[in-house]
Amino acid sequence: MAPKSITELGVNDFVKAGLPPAEANQLKELVLSLSVSSGDPSDIWRRIVSRRILKPSYPHPLHQLLYYTIYSNHHSSSSPPPLYWFPSIEQARHTNLGRLMEIHGSQLLGASSYKDPITSFPLFHKFSVQHPEVYWSLVLKELSISFVQPPSCILDTSSDPSKHGGTWLPGSVLNIADCCLQPSSHPNKQDDSVAIVWRDEGFDDSEINHITLKQLRQQVMLLANAIDANFSKGDAIAIDMQMTVNAVIIYLAIVLAGCVVVSIADSFAPKEIATRLRVSNARGIFTQDFIARGGKKFPLYSRVIEAAACKVIVLPVIGNDVGIKLRKRDVSWNSFLSSGKQHPRSHNYSPVYQSIDSVTNILFSSGTTGDPKAIPWTQLSPIRSAADGWAFIDVQPGDVYCWPTNLGWVMGPTLLYSCFLSGATLALYHGSPLGHGFGKFVQDAGVTILGTVPSLVKTWKSTQCMEGLDWTKIKTFCSTGETSNVDDDLWLSSKSYYKPIIECCGGTELASCYIMGSRLQPQAFGAFSTPSMTTGLVILDENGVPYPDDVPCVGEAGLFPVYLGATDRLLNADHEEIYFKGMPLYKGKILRRHGDIIKRTVGGHFVVQGRADDTMNLGGIKTSSVEIERVCDRADECVLETAAVSIAPANAGPEQLVILVVLKNGYNSDAETLKKIFSKAIQTNLNPLFKISLVKIVPAFPRTASNKLLRRVLRDQMKHELSVHSRL
Repeated sequence: MAPKSITELGVNDFVKAGLPPAEANQLKELVLSLSVSSGDPSDIWRRIVSRRILKPSYPHPLHQLLYYTIYSNHHSSSSPPPLYWFPSIEQARHTNLGRLMEIHGSQLLGASSYKDPITSFPLFHKFSVQHPEVYWSLVLKELSISFVQPPSCILDTSSDPSKHGGTWLPGSVLNIADCCLQPSSHPNKQDDSVAIVWRDEGFDDSEINHITLKQLRQQVMLLANAIDANFSKGDAIAIDMQMTVNAVIIYLAIVLAGCVVVSIADSFAPKEIATRLRVSNARGIFTQDFIARGGKKFPLYSRVIEAAACKVIVLPVIGNDVGIKLRKRDVSWNSFLSSGKQHPRSHNYSPVYQSIDSVTNILFSSGTTGDPKAIPWTQLSPIRSAADGWAFIDVQPGDVYCWPTNLGWVMGPTLLYSCFLSGATLALYHGSPLGHGFGKFVQDAGVTILGTVPSLVKTWKSTQCMEGLDWTKIKTFCSTGETSNVDDDLWLSSKSYYKPIIECCGGTELASCYIMGSRLQPQAFGAFSTPSMTTGLVILDENGVPYPDDVPCVGEAGLFPVYLGATDRLLNADHEEIYFKGMPLYKGKILRRHGDIIKRTVGGHFVVQGRADDTMNLGGIKTSSVEIERVCDRADECVLETAAVSIAPANAGPEQLVILVVLKNGYNSDAETLKKIFSKAIQTNLNPLFKISLVKIVPAFPRTASNKLLRRVLRDQMKHELSVHSRL
């Protein structure tokens, strides 16, 4: 039986979806009146959401009924993806990028070419790729960036041929943390502006805590004095703790003092912590005695000292006193701060100003070798990450920006800099984002921008923990880390009368996203609408030949090498080999490798379809097949070898980890037993957040003539097998 059209829906369909009969009849008539004069599904949906007749309080089945009925005849291969959000000219002109285009568009594009921010966005984006130095000269004035010594130019592509991406802002000197902490007139950021709001888990009915820009600056400078008293300029100092107000203060103070932050996620096992401390040559580490999450306390200091020989500064998760005995070389937070208070002007500090290419942060991303890649962020990196947030997420003064994350992942520093360089307020929840308490904080703090990862949204939706809350102050949602699920995003967007979810896909080594959604373009669930500003992108076929622009296709993403904020080095790997070796030339320049397989749809949207290499994305955390296999190979004596692959579900959503096993001759075991053994090994040695979906025992692995494991063949086989199993 063919699906009903929207005009064929009866009152009973609305009642079955959860509405009382009287309200069902009223809504049915309203939907019918908006549908009869148009046969275009996008136009019908646009009319419904623009009139706000689908309330956030309505049951999700009702939202599903209307969305899926309206788009019931959509054919994914031959049609653009179904659109759910549409910008208006008035909205567009009030965005950061729209305002910039209104001021400069006619001059840059020509008076006859520039129309408005929506119509002219593709043209303006193309201009930014062709003239990045012009775009960046404008955007630098929009952010809270103050140079002690200004750059001699925006971009120099001639002085160092070894730098494929050129030299950006040469000669400039600044301290990017100081830029975050000082008031500015544009963007409007005053001393009494609220810099951070937060709430501790378990205090859901308490007032929201806040700290002003001036208070934040004083706290950071006090800590910078303590760092000066205990460390030397240029020292690498790690942070392994929850993203709390104190964690933000620590991050900024390390950078202000001319030292280098080493980012370590609080979920890592001791072995992973030790690797990152070794690779970065960290001289010290800030951590907590425990992690408080979901009403429970989990040890953190004990994990850190198992890994760290260096000095550990320990913060109490609750109260003022550390709740655990410390090693002799380690110090409590209060003791460490007291060394800064001995400075005659403890709340004042002269920032350490450095060249633009000085390293401020070492982050880590897993490659396909043993150690994770150590990625240095210079002072260019925060500028790039904040500029993308300014242009696409539309972060403005007055916004309250919340994204549950950690300083161990790229989103932590990105969120911090996006707020403080754009004049927005950073919102932090000290606890688990999985429950009602987090949602109530979002409501009570008046969050206007909420970032997520898809697995988090799936949990909120399935547990119904956010029911009864008012999220209608949210103007923009954001999503990154995994492939989004359409129905989960339908649920999320509906919570604020169908505000846009800006999809973000990038990398730690780019300090940014290379494809995003935009508030100047219509949006489709789980899709990206444009490369980021100044980003040149081609999609390569299997022979490395770029497809023509705007042609629907699937292939590996290749990035233009001239890219402000992207790395030009790695601390423990060959940068040239990883990002450029083997990539084709395009318009005389070698393309930069990113590793994603992407699809360009009819209509020009993008969908990420996985990784070209054997790196996988588990719960928003990138890891490699090799790392997982190394752990599983040693997990039980019956194992000869393992192969780890990740599978993207047919109906979208987070990747699933599948482990295939070849047993030693004469040994027996079963898949369920091995699944338990492997899970324990992975959670102990790698990350407790990694979950195994399936273990399969096979007689042998497919290999090349040179004996290289063909993981892609295994991935395709398991994808087919899981698809058949799902249909059954």
